[in-house]
Amino acid sequence: MSVLRPLDKLPGLNIATILLVGAEDALLQQLADSMLKEDCASELRVHLAKSLPLPSSVTRPRIDLVVFVINLHSKYSLQNVEESLRHVDASFFLGKVCFLATGAGRDSHCSVHRNTVGKLAHTYRSPLLFCDLEVDTFRASLAQRLVRMLQVCAGHVPGVSALNLLSLLRSSESPPPEEL
Repeated sequence: MSVLRPLDKLPGLNIATILLVGAEDALLQQLADSMLKEDCASELRVHLAKSLPLPSSVTRPRIDLVVFVINLHSKYSLQNVEESLRHVDASFFLGKVCFLATGAGRDSHCSVHRNTVGKLAHTYRSPLLFCDLEVDTFRASLAQRLVRMLQVCAGHVPGVSALNLLSLLRSSESPPPEEL
């Protein structure tokens, strides 16, 4: 069990690998299936994990993008992501990590506030996406966006790096609450 590092494995030729980390197995699997349906010039690989660290005995490919999925209806989901973040090398946060909050459509049932997740993403200087993964059209749209982000992070889009993408996503966000 070790810290996940972005450059500890050699990249595969025309292969892009995403790691979805979250406590909600069914939702992660549905998102993975939606991503695999997307048209992608690269060979797309999707790995699922309930939490980090990943077992060191398993041979795995290089991870190009890590998505931490937080269900706003579960405090355990947030706690799981916070504990998993300790096992990610700081250099991953240079454009190769994003947070995904799901379940925001039903605010009355949320046990984790949106601002809490927003502050977490701001702390790690990573983009935050909101999507209700239970709605097929939203999930398909998010899958398309994640595939495009993955291609950039894997280096398969000429002239754009993961750091460029991060700066573009950060500039399109609204300022955090404490800066208003």
